[in-house]
Amino acid sequence: MFEFVWWQLLFILPLPFLIAYFWPAKAQESQAALYFPHVQLLSKQAENKQKRSLWRLFLLSLIWISLVISAARPMWFGEPISIPSEGRDLMMAVDLSGSMQQTDMQVNGKLVDRLEMVKSVMDDFVERRVGDRLGLILFADTAYLQTPLTFDRATVNQLLKESVIGLVGDSTAIGDAIGLAVKRFTQKERSNRVLILLTDGRNTAGNISVEQALDLAIANEVTIYSIGVGADELIQNSVFGRRAINPSLDLDERTLVTISKETGGEYFRARNAQELSQIYAILDKLEPIEGAEQTLRPRKELFYIPLMFSGGLVFIWVLLPILRTVFMRLTGSNRNTSAKSSDNEQAQGGI
Repeated sequence: MFEFVWWQLLFILPLPFLIAYFWPAKAQESQAALYFPHVQLLSKQAENKQKRSLWRLFLLSLIWISLVISAARPMWFGEPISIPSEGRDLMMAVDLSGSMQQTDMQVNGKLVDRLEMVKSVMDDFVERRVGDRLGLILFADTAYLQTPLTFDRATVNQLLKESVIGLVGDSTAIGDAIGLAVKRFTQKERSNRVLILLTDGRNTAGNISVEQALDLAIANEVTIYSIGVGADELIQNSVFGRRAINPSLDLDERTLVTISKETGGEYFRARNAQELSQIYAILDKLEPIEGAEQTLRPRKELFYIPLMFSGGLVFIWVLLPILRTVFMRLTGSNRNTSAKSSDNEQAQGGI
């Protein structure tokens, strides 16, 4: 079916003609007639000029109509096609506490902080979530919903990349993050309700304790896959020489294991980017759910056809005077050559 998306623009089609009708060009003042010996030649030139004016008006009208039709955005819509929808509902909760700035991770051979590593690996994970609804929660002193469950993977990825450490404080409110995810899931009737919790610490803030949040998750059938981020060993240089330290001492693995086990999920340990990538590969295998059937209607933009047509007419408009000038010069040159040859013949005949 053929439609104009912005059909209202078609109402301006008669605008130039109305302007020309109601505000005609000022007529030239009549002057006294003068005798001119070549009246027929002048009349012929005036007739040619009138014909050229009509052609110009015709070309301008076609250019105007083509541009207006193109601006109205003509489009061809095909018949609706039913597409079965199947995917997952994944809510991702990312820790932005101060400890996430610990530089004990490597990405492409470069030492980076934990948040930067999470962003790097999650970028590919989000891009692969075709057909899944994703949501993003950022938490520190408390939890904030950055994006609700959506199919717009590009927006989720962009907002994750723009997140910075300390954006919502320096503490770690794991209970608030779980509670907020449960609240968002309860607003969806059909959902497999999976929460991916990434943190490098223990619950130190928030309005909801981990125990209360766990009860809410179990009651609302939310499955939690928790990921403990942080290296086991980091070499530091000090006045006493090089020494190895454990930068993940604050990671509460026991609580994270309990949360995952009680909700039917799993706990994973991400000591580096490779392990985190492997964890996401496991999460790829989560069972998708069948959602409501979606309808796709194929469409094809047609605005470029009248636009190209008007462009061709403008090219002709510009080219015609040039061709006319070249033609007149060639014709005049031929006439002068013919006249000179005729004069030469007459001169020779007189001799």
